[in-house]
Amino acid sequence: MATYITLLNWTEQGVRAYKDTTKRTEDFAAALNKLGARLVDIYWTDGPYDLVCIVEAPDDETATAASLQLGALGNVRTTTLRAFGREDMGRIIAKVAG
Repeated sequence: MATYITLLNWTEQGVRAYKDTTKRTEDFAAALNKLGARLVDIYWTDGPYDLVCIVEAPDDETATAASLQLGALGNVRTTTLRAFGREDMGRIIAKVAG
């Protein structure tokens, strides 16, 4: 599965309901599972982003559907990055070098 790093910022609605953030995370993980994806980990952070998620999904379409579904709830805005691990990068470099 492909790996995605999602940077999240709470909306006004989301920060007002900060006490529900861990429950919302459980709901997000369940929604991902229904799409065939998986929440690998989540971190609440200081700095320019409020949360950082690591998600595995079978393809870009599934990852995008998950972000749309999450964003539609109105609690967060997302920025998603496709991530490549060490083995992935080795295969990519081999294609260029070959």
